[in-house]
Amino acid sequence: MELEFETCDVFTTSRFGGNALALVYGADGLESEALAAIAREFNLSETVFILPPEREPADVRLRIFTPGLELPFAGHPNVGAAVMIARRIGHEGNQLILEQPAGHVTAWLTRGAGGVPVAAEIEAPRPLTLGATLDRAAIAACAALPVEAIHVNAHPPILAGCGTPFAVAEVEDVAHLAAATPDILAMRKCFHPLPSQPVGLLLHTPLGVGRRRARMFAPLNGVVEDPATGSANVALAGLLLHLAGGSTLALEVEQGEEMGRPSHLILAARREADGTIRVRVGGGVVPVSRGVIAL
Repeated sequence: MELEFETCDVFTTSRFGGNALALVYGADGLESEALAAIAREFNLSETVFILPPEREPADVRLRIFTPGLELPFAGHPNVGAAVMIARRIGHEGNQLILEQPAGHVTAWLTRGAGGVPVAAEIEAPRPLTLGATLDRAAIAACAALPVEAIHVNAHPPILAGCGTPFAVAEVEDVAHLAAATPDILAMRKCFHPLPSQPVGLLLHTPLGVGRRRARMFAPLNGVVEDPATGSANVALAGLLLHLAGGSTLALEVEQGEEMGRPSHLILAARREADGTIRVRVGGGVVPVSRGVIAL
């Protein structure tokens, strides 16, 4: 048995930047354990399996794996899958609907020269959910930083998510952000007792109006550091709108600079009439490789 795969770089316009993604086709009959083993073999932050849809009106179904667990939703697999699937099947429309455990995700395509899809924007399947605030000293320990490096001016460290939960904390400046190093033992001590365990820790710091730099560590789930994390940054954008109290918020995030894989995420959050907050994230996608997996 052979499975086709492709890889691409997401949240970038340059090959070998952004966040690498593996897409695997034809794995319909495989059990979860086999999918998890394939994801571990690629050893990327996420591998996405492209499957036939089970619920209308989806065009395809996604199963998303890190090397350590399956995710109900993640940003860069949805953005990357939308562009790569559209290119693969010659999709002529401007939208794709992607089914996954967290819900249906709509992707809006951007086309380049000759009408070829080159970027996508998606909306997180669930509105912003805020959880417990987290101990400042414990979060500092998770990132091997001094306590004073964790700012509480904008918000205290907090659990937040739009389909996937993250611990989110503001760091004093770019220098402290660059110095952060994930401490696995401290993360286990901080995260394991929580009723809703976060996938990882997103650290962010302001760069100017409407701009932030971020890093995301998830070593407990097989990802020491992620070059670009759509699902964590939609939580950040939603949180910032929640704090600002307005109706909309636009945000650009740099991530992956410290890893040599610069990424650029464009986010837009909005407050609905019922007060819930919805968030979109988008960016460029560059195809890199294709091949087969022999099983």
